[in-house]
Amino acid sequence: MAPRATLLFLALLLSASQGQKRRRPPPPQSPIEKVAIQENLSLPQFAGKWFLIGVASRCSHLEEHSHHLEATAVVVAVEGQSLSISTFRKLDGMCWEIKQRYLPAKAHGRFLLKGRGYSSKVDVVVGETDYSSYAILYYQKGRSISVKLYGRASRVSDAVADRFEQNVRAVGLNEDVTYYFPTYGFCDSADEFHILDETKS
Repeated sequence: MAPRATLLFLALLLSASQGQKRRRPPPPQSPIEKVAIQENLSLPQFAGKWFLIGVASRCSHLEEHSHHLEATAVVVAVEGQSLSISTFRKLDGMCWEIKQRYLPAKAHGRFLLKGRGYSSKVDVVVGETDYSSYAILYYQKGRSISVKLYGRASRVSDAVADRFEQNVRAVGLNEDVTYYFPTYGFCDSADEFHILDETKS
């Protein structure tokens, strides 16, 4: 084959392979990207005390300890566009406070929770809330998504519980991986020796 023909043949092969690369389908959409964000989320209205009502998740740790769930309360404070989160729960009979910070992400109502390792970041979305009685939040680590229901009181109405379960099914989870938390025995505070501050990296 003449040199000019060889070059032409190689150029055709290269353009064909590039065309194949361009036609490669885009990566599948992240599950949390499909979740609708609470419209016009007001961070000041969202702040305050919330009680964890239920969680839907395929987390193996949650499944293994589902019979030993502890009442959990969360206090949300606004810091600019970030959320300062204090979670209060019992561990071995003692009240602990876990401090976290939800950093603003690319859309209002989306946040990023950074853990202590490169792979430990969690995407957070405030899916919906009426501010006065309930909030539904979505959490994604890797490609695993979970849904949490919070209430301003330790109990929510049947209508809110039904709404939560609809949202759970919408992301491919179901009642088999939905766990409801105790409605009594909450911690209001923790002493200085029982504080886990995850905001300090």
